[in-house]
Amino acid sequence: MYSSPMPARGDHDARRADVSAAVWRVLAARGFGGLTLRAVAAEMGVSTGLLTHYFPNKRALVRHAVDVAERHTDARDRHAAAGEGRPALRAALLDVLPLTDEATAMSRVWVSYWDGALADDEFAADQRRRYDRWRARLRSHVDAALAGAGTDPEALVATCAAFAHGLVVQALFDPAAFPADRQVALLDRFLADLFPA
Repeated sequence: MYSSPMPARGDHDARRADVSAAVWRVLAARGFGGLTLRAVAAEMGVSTGLLTHYFPNKRALVRHAVDVAERHTDARDRHAAAGEGRPALRAALLDVLPLTDEATAMSRVWVSYWDGALADDEFAADQRRRYDRWRARLRSHVDAALAGAGTDPEALVATCAAFAHGLVVQALFDPAAFPADRQVALLDRFLADLFPA
């Protein structure tokens, strides 16, 4: 029986890069709720059969999509901090707000993922670890901002994370009421109240 030869490694890697790019475009347009093998195949102009070589089921596709989303998140442009402590915390929080079209697309992807993660123990555990890592990064900035003051830094970190993601959700659902300049103004007021001079 004749079988087609396996693709060369370079071809496989190039195809996987094409698949990842298509997955990201589908995520940015439709979120995790619209992520299907059929949607990715249509985005690439290929058959769903080709994609089953990479993803035998929807769970494998979602797992890959999370990896793609994390790579996009890690590679995004970041705000420069004017110093340590509060300025660095401000920059870190600005990084998660949907202030640009690209940041808005990224926020839509992650917010759409939360729904599925709530219903899946493994994905929920991954998301908890993701939050743990984010809060640990914020913690170093909060510690520097407090400079030894007798305030509970863990509570402040949780407050900052909750404020930022609450603002993300409001801006996604009502972008006209929460344009970029208002988001920045709200963040600055929040930090001024949290760390009074």
